[in-house]
This record gives sequence, C-alpha cells and structure tokens, in this order.
Amino acid sequence: MKKLSVVLAVLALVSISLTACRAPEPQIVEKVVTQVVTREVPVVETQVVEKVVTREVEKIVEVAPEPYTTPHPILSDVRVRQAIAYCTDRDALIASVFPWLTAEQRAALRGDSFLPKGHWAYGGPYEAYEYDAAKGKALLEEAGWTAPMEGEVRYNASGDALAVKLMTTDTRFRQSWAAVMEQNLAECGIQLVRFHVPSAWWYGEATGLARRDFELGAFTWLGQPDPAGRTLYACDQIPLPGNGWTGQNAMGWCNETASEAIVAANSTLIRAERIAAYDVVQGEFAADMVSLPLFQHPEGEAWATAVTGIRLDPTEYGTASAAEWARSDDGDTIVIAFVQEPSSLFPLADRSHAAVQAGHLAKGVYFTRYGYDVQPVVQTELSTLESGLAVNETVEVGAGDVVYDVTGQAVPLVADVIVFDADGQAVRYDGAATLKMKQLSVTYRVKPFTWSDGVAGSQADLKLGAGIECDERTGIKPASYCRAVEAIEWGEGLAYTVTTVPGYQDPGHAVLPFGFYPAHQALADGRVLADVPPAEWQTLPEVAERPLSLGPFVLAEWQRGESLTFVANPHAEPQPAVQTIVIRIVASTEQALEQLLAGDLDYIEKGVLGVGLPAEAAAKAAAEGTIRADFIANPNWEHVDFNLYAK
Repeated sequence: MKKLSVVLAVLALVSISLTACRAPEPQIVEKVVTQVVTREVPVVETQVVEKVVTREVEKIVEVAPEPYTTPHPILSDVRVRQAIAYCTDRDALIASVFPWLTAEQRAALRGDSFLPKGHWAYGGPYEAYEYDAAKGKALLEEAGWTAPMEGEVRYNASGDALAVKLMTTDTRFRQSWAAVMEQNLAECGIQLVRFHVPSAWWYGEATGLARRDFELGAFTWLGQPDPAGRTLYACDQIPLPGNGWTGQNAMGWCNETASEAIVAANSTLIRAERIAAYDVVQGEFAADMVSLPLFQHPEGEAWATAVTGIRLDPTEYGTASAAEWARSDDGDTIVIAFVQEPSSLFPLADRSHAAVQAGHLAKGVYFTRYGYDVQPVVQTELSTLESGLAVNETVEVGAGDVVYDVTGQAVPLVADVIVFDADGQAVRYDGAATLKMKQLSVTYRVKPFTWSDGVAGSQADLKLGAGIECDERTGIKPASYCRAVEAIEWGEGLAYTVTTVPGYQDPGHAVLPFGFYPAHQALADGRVLADVPPAEWQTLPEVAERPLSLGPFVLAEWQRGESLTFVANPHAEPQPAVQTIVIRIVASTEQALEQLLAGDLDYIEKGVLGVGLPAEAAAKAAAEGTIRADFIANPNWEHVDFNLYAK
C-alpha cells in the first residue's frame, strides 16, 4: 500500500513537471512513467525518487530541442552529400524526361552552381561532381558506411541503414527522373525512399518546404538577372519555429564565409564587387554540396528554314529581336503563332507573355534582357555607378526622415524601425540618434526618337509616363517603388534624375524606371492623351488597342480571336528587314506545328512550343531538315536540397 502511495505521488510529480515544460512525445512520457512504476522504492526514499523523476524530465527537455537544430545523422556529413552527388547520373535523369534532346543539348542543361553558366555573376567552373559511382562509394566507405555485399544497402557501425527520404511533387515529370535517381543511388548502396506529394502540400504556406519537412527536397528555382540570394544562403535566414519560419534557407546551411559574402553581394551596387562576392558563395556552395543542381529546364523555338534572325535567349522574348528578322526567299511577311490572345496592350490590364510580346511589336522595346543582363535600347547608355550617371551617397538621417526599411517600404524613421545602414547591416533605430544610410540618385538619358505618327518625342512624353505609371489608380509600377521616389528632377531635353529615399538600393537602377506615352496623341473625343485622367487609361482604346509606336513596327489591325497585324513604322531608324509581322491566334501547340510544317506559319516562339510532344516532334523535323529548331537551357533549374538538420 505504501509502495502504491509513492507511485501515485511520483506520477503526480511527473504530471506537474510536464505541464510546466514543453510536452514531450507521448512515447517518451510512457517510457519515464514505466521506469518509475517498476522501480523498487521504499517509502523513506520519497525525496530521492522525486529527484530521480526530476532528472528524467530534464532529460526529456534536452532530447527534444527545437526542430531542425540537431545535425542530421546522415546528411550532416559532407562526404555523404558529395557521394550522393557523384552517384547521381544527371545525364540519365535528363534523358528520362527529355529523351529527344541531343547529347550536346543535355550536357548544356547541367550546372555546377545556383547560377547558370551564362550569367554575369557566374565565376566558375566549380566542382561539377561528374557521375563517378566509384568515387561516391569511396567517400561512403571513408564516412563509415559499408555494404555487406556489392549493390546492397550500406550500414554504419551502429547498424543504421544508409536510407534517406526524398520529398517532391507527384508530377509524372518528377516521378520519372526520381526513379532513375533511386536506381543510381541504390547502385552505391544508398536507399532512396521517395515521397511524391501534392504540390499544394509541398509548396503550402505552412506545410512541406515552408516547414522544412524533408530530408532531401526536390523543386525548381527560377534564375533571375539579379541573383539576390541573401534569404536563400545567409546564416540568419534559416527558418525555425522560434523565428516564425523566417527566411528561405531551408537547408539550414550556415557557412560563415558564404554567409558574409552573400550579404556583401547584396549590400553593394558595384558590379565588380558583386561578382567577386558571388564567386565566393558559389565556391563554398559547391564544396559543401548542400544543394545538388540536377539540370536546367530546356526551352525551344521552331521556325521555317527561310526565316533568319531568330534569337533564342533564356531571359528575353523572341519578339525583342523582331527588327532583325528577315527572309532568304525575298518574302516580306513573317507569321508567328500565339495560343493566347492578349486582352489589352496596357500593362495594368494584361501582363501575360502574349501581351508583352505583342507590346514589343506594337510600341517598341525600352531595353533588352539578353543573357541574364540588360542592354540599353532607347537610353544613350545604362545609368550605372561605373558610368557616373548613378551616384550612391552616404547621408545622415534622423527621427522623422522618410527612409526605406528592411521590409521594402518607405516609412518615417521612428523607434524600432529596422533599416540597412551604409555598411549594409540591419539596425534597429533607437528613436533619437542619427544613422548613416546610402541614398541613390540616377540620371537617365533618352535618345531622340519619333512616334509612328511622325511627331518627335518630347519631355512631356517622359513626364506623362512617370505620372501615369506611378499613379496608384493605374498600378503599373509597384507602390513600394513609387513611394520611395523622393524627387524627380527634369533636365534638358530627354533627360531626368530620380532620387530615392535613403536605404533604397535597387540593383536594377541602371534601366529606365518608367515608360513613356505620346502626350500629344489625339483621341476620338477630341482630347489629347495628356488630358486623360488615370482612372480612364485601362479602357482607353488608344492605349489598349491602338497605341503609337517608337519601335520598328506599329499595330495596323487587330481582328479579335484571329490575328494582330503589324507593319513597319515609317519613322523608325533603321527600318526593319521585313515589312509585316502577323500574330496568328491558334488553338493549340499541335495546330501551330502542323501549320509550320505545312508552310502556313513561320515561327513558333518558346512560350508556345513548350517541352512536350510538339517540341519532340519539332526536334525530329529539324533533324530531318524540314524546319529549324533550337533548344537551350532556360532559367528554371531543378535541384535537390539537403536538409542538414533532423526534425
């Protein structure tokens, strides 16, 4: 009876202790209770029993730390991660999903960094981890993972199997390459357990990737002309429950050298400094093998053999080079296919790829984005720090001054507002002192141009663009940028200077922030465009359907549901090589390819061709010489992240 009283007292103590701390897993609670109940404890040792139980509860807290702060028992070893990379035959993975690509095209999809090899910030080559199963096996042996027999699953000295889970979506595409990867790793003695889950869960706001619920996680990132990367690779960007899952460094990668470099790369606007910093990050990224680049996704275009001047590029649309298109058969018209018809040529109303490309032809191009970089078209030159057209001064700010905070908003500087100081460090304002911050002023110079109605471009056109695009009723420019504009100073001719509030540091500052519109354009109701209130612009036919052009072509006719016809702008210098371009609206990619093969169509751009069966058929027809086609690596790169910490 006395023993039973002690047991009840102990159970009560355990209950109270567990209520006061974080509740452990149910099986752990059961283990502690069982230990206490089965222990022979005399009544006189009640105090000792209490101490024993207290120590057991303390142990529970110690073995249940915050999720993803305990090194993963397998993946925290860099040798295992490198072995997985060496044991993965990426050419075989690519062939499983894109069998119709040539060996050369498949090789072009493989990378060794989080940046593509054509990117301005790529500094490689880096360690590529070419397929080498023997090297992978040697690394596993060195790490203490041995196989009873060749081809069997490896075990460590504790008897744990070398098994890891791969989490990714349930699309057929990923099931195909993941099955090949599973076989690759099995040959090295690694058991890959695949979980193919719905995209809604994997990419959910509070599930899957966002909660680091994976060991190996496969998905796609989109490469950008500006690499950014601070939220992906800095030590302070590791999502945890304790920080509200802030950041995108789901790998839990904290390499101080890389972290300092990625912060530095995002704290300067000087191109040479950024390149040097990104080179450091990419080198550490490859050496640590925290993320395995599998391949970039391919994209292709197809065109008639008589058409020349087509420029396929990963970060620019085909229509940006329309002025260079020509025909070798003396024809003067090129017909291209769209499966989507733009609803409007006004950016607020339609931002689809179809509207952007039709806008290239109908209005002209301000700048291009070839090769992950920018090139001036209507500017005299890019407005960079190196050219002297941009100035990034260190200024002092104090309470009440409008600044750009770390969340990307222009706000008054008051206590507890967090900003980046002049050194690129995030600091919390104390409400009284002065801070040193960077302030950017950029001068833009526009070449003389002529509208398609023969009227010369004017400063009024540039002013109209700035006013309309930063008006909240049009919403063309992000409000965060427009609120950051402190002043616009209009210079002589077609030049102006934009000064933004302290703290605004835009790597894309070198290109024009605003488009321009013909202020003089006469409307059907007798007004001119400069007199139209912003609220009317979205439905204005002269803006949405009949814009004037400053480029090589102008929209001549729009037959809804059928076609858009563009003719050479008589005032463009130089004149385009062909006189007419027709966008034909087709029902499907298959129909577009049929018309191209029949000679009724001249060009299928990448947004239409895709990478499905029509692309495969186009590649075959090109190999036979019927048409021309090309396939390159686009900015989307498929990769597998390693979670360095266990849940």
